[in-house]
Amino acid sequence: MDYLLLDFFKILVPISIFYVWVPRQDNIRREFESYNYPDWLRDLTGIFKLTFAVMLIAGSNEMVLLASGGLVLMMIAAFATHMKVKNGPKWFMPSLTQIAMNAYIFYMTY
Repeated sequence: MDYLLLDFFKILVPISIFYVWVPRQDNIRREFESYNYPDWLRDLTGIFKLTFAVMLIAGSNEMVLLASGGLVLMMIAAFATHMKVKNGPKWFMPSLTQIAMNAYIFYMTY
């Protein structure tokens, strides 16, 4: 059962990251602008998140550990941003969910 959940998360996380960063790119652009973050930070964040997402699917255990650990750190930063600007649960729950799923992936892969 544990490995079924692990495999499910290793598929769900990349799909959700791709969905947010590719088809909904305009929303990400507006969100980063509203936080007064520079364009280069948005672009770098997207590159890292999409790269880590691919690594979760196509990588060895070492790559999965790097990807899931990196995504936990990035999602902690996203959560902190939402707290800083006092966004409600609608905005910060996705980052908390991603933290939990990626922490689980990391733990089960380690």
